[in-house]
Amino acid sequence: CGSGLSGQVLEEHGHVWLGCDVSRDMLEVANDRIERKRDDAINGKDDSSDNEMKVSDSNETSIASSGDLMHHDMGTGLPFRPATFDACISISALQWLCYSNTSAQVPKKRLVRFFSSLYQVLRRGGRAVLQFYPETAEQAVLISECAAKVGFAGGVVVDYPNSAKAKKHYLVLTFDRGYSAPKGLSDTHLANQVRVDDARRDKGKGKIRKKSNGKSKDWI
Repeated sequence: CGSGLSGQVLEEHGHVWLGCDVSRDMLEVANDRIERKRDDAINGKDDSSDNEMKVSDSNETSIASSGDLMHHDMGTGLPFRPATFDACISISALQWLCYSNTSAQVPKKRLVRFFSSLYQVLRRGGRAVLQFYPETAEQAVLISECAAKVGFAGGVVVDYPNSAKAKKHYLVLTFDRGYSAPKGLSDTHLANQVRVDDARRDKGKGKIRKKSNGKSKDWI
């Protein structure tokens, strides 16, 4: 979950989330954000209210952060009960399973272990969207093959395939064999976005402000 930014987006859409990361430093940043939000929620409520600390029903959102954190290496599998989660998202983490820090870490085995556990902890009908940065095309193929090996359907979606900076890979996973992965954003979308941004910047250009030579009304 990194610093918890993606969890913050989930909260804004009313979801309860649990994030895991192998880095304690990143989890500390995420935890600080969660604790700060909980403190703000408590301090921002009237002390006379008897219900300010009560957890709301499933149809309402909690006054505090809805996130929780766990220090864990996803390459060892996800330690949760079957059908625990409705969905799974990941930002720039999956590619690290393609590397090994010790001789005991075999990338293919770690990928299969992760996808096998993900297959178990997702409820049927759920989906996973995992954004990643493969170093090579072989890594993207390996990741896709390992996901398919455990039973997932879906595919890889690539945004801006011809851009060196904006290019992004998304592994979209589902249980539905008839599912077709969406098309990625094309370089035309990126070009249009750049032109719009350039137009906004140019809008403020060309306006020359004349310098006043004396204490005129405009100068005052």
